[in-house]
Amino acid sequence: MMAEIIDGKAMAQRLLEETATAVEKMRVEHGRTPGLAVVLVGSDPASEVYVGRKIAQCRKAGIRSIEHRLPATVSQAELLALIDELNADSEVHGILIQLPLPDHVDAGLVLDRISPAKDVDGFHPVNVGRLSTGTGGLVPCTPLGIMVLLDSVIDDYRGLNVVVIGKSNIVGKPVSMLLLEREATVTVTHIETRDLPDVARKADIIVAAAGAPHLVRGYWVKPGAVVIDVGITRVRDHDGKTRIVGDCATHELDHARAVTPVPGGVGPMTIACLLSNTVKAAGTADPA
Repeated sequence: MMAEIIDGKAMAQRLLEETATAVEKMRVEHGRTPGLAVVLVGSDPASEVYVGRKIAQCRKAGIRSIEHRLPATVSQAELLALIDELNADSEVHGILIQLPLPDHVDAGLVLDRISPAKDVDGFHPVNVGRLSTGTGGLVPCTPLGIMVLLDSVIDDYRGLNVVVIGKSNIVGKPVSMLLLEREATVTVTHIETRDLPDVARKADIIVAAAGAPHLVRGYWVKPGAVVIDVGITRVRDHDGKTRIVGDCATHELDHARAVTPVPGGVGPMTIACLLSNTVKAAGTADPA
């Protein structure tokens, strides 16, 4: 038995094409082009790469990309003032603050300053509250992408046992809320969870988002389970070469029903969902 590989790249490409179609329809029918403002503070190499990818995908989809590159020395007051300007700009429908921010800046305060209607990352307390109560709002991109991937192999979540490994506000908690809305029975585990392998073996679905390379081994996964690997860790081989691995020992998961690869699984979906959220935000924005 070989596990099905859930192709995140292909699914992300389809979502990007759907987003581009929605952008063109919005432009023709309503004279509105969705705009995404990306704010990068400092010159962190990884952040530079991520921002570059997001901007490139925006252009492909027809979304207007507005870049704000600020020095690492920018004050918190200056950054908050910029967010206030973007909140008031009718041509900006989504605001993305690339993390991490410098130590002297309170990231929580900065993210909370973004208008909930333009919070395309889905991190604002208002959107978190809407997610937890099932009342709409913008959903965090990675959990949203995970659900798209799961929907490709699962038709009915009712009664399924799901184990989410990792309780972060970015992935673990929000994806558990989305799964609860589908009537799954969800267990969220963390570093203090006792006998994690035994807990995982009861799962019909495992979402691994711990950031621990190859944490989930083959004997943790029951036959026929679906495994979503959110982890992305760069490791160095014996020959000195680096490669990216996930939280799961995928080579031990042939007995699973389906698994996501790393890279090429959840990662591409995150950017695709960011653009989809931007279009959603533009569609609900007040007319200029």
